[in-house]
Amino acid sequence: MSAKSAISKEIFAPLDERMLGAVQVKRRTKKKIPFLATGGQGEYLTYICLSVTNKKPTQASITKVKQFEGSTSFVRRSQWMLEQLRQVNGIDPNRDSAEFDLLFENAFDQWVASTASEKCTFFQILHHTCQRYLTDRKPEFINCQSKIMGGNSILHSAADSVTSAVQKASQALNERGERLGRAEEKTEDLKNSAQQFAETAHKVAHFC
Repeated sequence: MSAKSAISKEIFAPLDERMLGAVQVKRRTKKKIPFLATGGQGEYLTYICLSVTNKKPTQASITKVKQFEGSTSFVRRSQWMLEQLRQVNGIDPNRDSAEFDLLFENAFDQWVASTASEKCTFFQILHHTCQRYLTDRKPEFINCQSKIMGGNSILHSAADSVTSAVQKASQALNERGERLGRAEEKTEDLKNSAQQFAETAHKVAHFC
């Protein structure tokens, strides 16, 4: 099971939530730790997850999840409602960059994703979710590539692919139906011809 599948099952499923997407991240700038702070839990992996509730009315949220070194389980950390998201900064609209910023009402984080493509996928899902579930105040998406905001997103591409597949399947069934119809007509014609031939042969034999 992949890490994201495990997070979905372990963190969100028990709360009757559905994880829509996640991106593995690291901080671009190290967080300041008080000098007297001791007893840290060591190295860890961080994931930024987007989820929605299964119950109506649907509530969307962004959750920070961590997995500490030597542990197979995941821990829920900070969480924000999607309404609290104010700005999504893609850093560079002209190239595939793994860096991004998230600005909330009471927090600001600077991240770098594990890959630029993973960040792009997460941004596409996040943008689509904001458009779908936020009616009043939507976050500002800045410095983002056009493929994240436009019609070339993976969500649209996937929908187009499904639609195309359905159309092709329907066309194939129609063509098959037409072929079967023609075959049935030919079979019926042959049957009628055979029957007429048999009747003719019977009459000829009778007169002979």
